[in-house]
Amino acid sequence: MFHQKSQKMMGTLVSITIFSSNPLPILEEAFELLANLEKRFSANDPDSELMQVNYAAGSHSRSVHKDLFHLIEFGKKNSLIAGSRLNIAIGPLVKEWKIGFRDAKLPEADVIRQKLKITNPKDIILSKQDKKVFLRQKGMEIDLGALAKGYIADLLLDFLKKQAVSAALINLGGNILTYGPNPKRQDGNWQIGIQDPSSKLKKEVLLLGIRNKAIVTSGIYERYFSHQNAVYHHILDPMTGYPIKTDMTSLTIIAPSALEAELLSSRWFGQAPSELYRHIKSNKDLAFICITKNKKITASPSILPYLYHTKERG
Repeated sequence: MFHQKSQKMMGTLVSITIFSSNPLPILEEAFELLANLEKRFSANDPDSELMQVNYAAGSHSRSVHKDLFHLIEFGKKNSLIAGSRLNIAIGPLVKEWKIGFRDAKLPEADVIRQKLKITNPKDIILSKQDKKVFLRQKGMEIDLGALAKGYIADLLLDFLKKQAVSAALINLGGNILTYGPNPKRQDGNWQIGIQDPSSKLKKEVLLLGIRNKAIVTSGIYERYFSHQNAVYHHILDPMTGYPIKTDMTSLTIIAPSALEAELLSSRWFGQAPSELYRHIKSNKDLAFICITKNKKITASPSILPYLYHTKERG
């Protein structure tokens, strides 16, 4: 039996579609799991487990759940890679800009300089043995927004597999993970549209057929604000503290797991297509699509097996 449930949570619309002989109780339990995971990883919920770590910055370490510890450890490692656009210690700057919220603002340059001093991921001190996290400087904040949805989607899929679900589509606000064959299509693929960043009507420019893969898009076209004729988007450059300067409007990554897809869409956002080609040329499990402000679409050759013509949609 095919069934879908949608609910607003995690700051977005979450939708889970499964194929199972008894889908309703599985979906109910899946959304309970999501609520618990949101309570663990959120940087916007003052009562979350992550925020307890942030509140203790510069004072003492906090013991955390193994899942939270693992994601912080993973995030720190990838934040320290040379040239990475990811920095999980960027929380103080995210909170200062508040892009995506009604009170978004352009911070003073001096404030940005001061906040940058407390965004070094090396100052995240981890004790693997007892799963403790210590933020060395007062005012530091970890923000896992560039990783958490992917990690949560993978955990959710692990749960669904244990419930003997034969097929699933997990959509966490556009962060999509597919599993098994789509029983509604003869080719078994899940059809995913790639949005035109310049279209306010959410028009699609490409249609992909995905199975047992994740697809995640990072973009600057949904969360932004204007100030004195300048537009500021939400993807911050960890080196400058300001929104990344780039002609890229969206970067879509296809990868075996949702965490990997989300990680790479964050780490590589704003890089030139030549750099993207270099990153994936030896990995056939990865594919990318980038769209620029002048509507130029560049994709890796590995995207070809996934492409549909729009007229084939059904």
